[in-house]
Amino acid sequence: MSETLTARQIMEKLVSFPTVSHESNLPLIEWVDAYLSGHGITVHRHYNETNDKAALFAHVGPDIDGGIVLSGHTDVVPVEGQPWTSDPFEVVERDGKLFGRGVCDMKSFDAQAIWALVEAQKADVRRPLQIALSYDEEIGCTGAPPLIEVMDGIVPKASAVIVGEPSMMQAVSGHKGGTGFGVHVRGFEVHSSILHTGVNAIMYGAKIIDWANAMNAENQAKAPSEIDAMFEPPWTTLHVGTVTGGTAHNITALDCRFGFDFRFVPGDRVADWTARFREKVAEVEAEMQAVRPEAHITLTENFAVPGLVPERDGEAEQIARRLTGDNASRVVSYGTEAGHFQNAGYSAVICGPGDIAQAHQPNEFLTVAQFDAGVDFMRRLVDMLRG
Repeated sequence: MSETLTARQIMEKLVSFPTVSHESNLPLIEWVDAYLSGHGITVHRHYNETNDKAALFAHVGPDIDGGIVLSGHTDVVPVEGQPWTSDPFEVVERDGKLFGRGVCDMKSFDAQAIWALVEAQKADVRRPLQIALSYDEEIGCTGAPPLIEVMDGIVPKASAVIVGEPSMMQAVSGHKGGTGFGVHVRGFEVHSSILHTGVNAIMYGAKIIDWANAMNAENQAKAPSEIDAMFEPPWTTLHVGTVTGGTAHNITALDCRFGFDFRFVPGDRVADWTARFREKVAEVEAEMQAVRPEAHITLTENFAVPGLVPERDGEAEQIARRLTGDNASRVVSYGTEAGHFQNAGYSAVICGPGDIAQAHQPNEFLTVAQFDAGVDFMRRLVDMLRG
């Protein structure tokens, strides 16, 4: 049997793996696999199409349905260009805070879940506990759907999922859904003195971007539904964060590329908004092709994250409230893997250590108090599963 590590020691090990989304997470997965296997836990992996990343899941307790899943992601965002004052991939404690990339989002929860799984194995729990660690959450939760699908039939179907995104150890029962597109506007280059004979990809792309401004104003003016009113802001938002393109100031731009993202309130249908978006793109493309038929716009769907809809008397929320004593109703505007689990038939809730405001930041940190609160949560969870 392997040496039993503390949750803090596990977290320090996980942070040491630089699992930035554009890099492989396999060294981390291999370490977790070896650690859990060393404690007699059967571990399963699911690889991506290129076999350079893998998800991991495991089950302890009786082979029956109705267990609880602890869900986390293994990837982190880049650190390049950020002014860190210590090594991002080494946990450093200062002034009651733990610094390091991923300590908040969300390797502390991952470590606590791994620790809890080993404790549940030793405790011979009556109700099963599972862990599900995904890849590529930070680039649109793309690793969660295949993980959830492959778990079905390999391990017994759990009934509740706790997604440990940072929520200050408070129960969050809903979040917005989201989808994102890569937009490539292909124009036609001419000298800017005769711009009417060419197609400026940037200027036509700007029409799509300005449509986002108009839709945001329209959505903000609407009276929100009761559920939508719980969110901040209480409407669907459209956003463009990056734009690139053009060759020179006196040439009509041949190319313009930008990302176009939506965050949906539960009261709006994703299909309706994507249809409106495609309709607008087709309208702009027709204007371009009236000048030069070869001009066009290409859309690439980058991600689709379903929202987490608050459940009436949801089991996962009740468990989180029982373990934390938190009875307030909360929703968030960021997306998580909880919506994917809910769509697959699980009751889902978000509850994890740390403040989301620290996620992705230079000198990302988690307070020691929040880390300890997460460990206490897991200890109470294992006690509950003992029956």
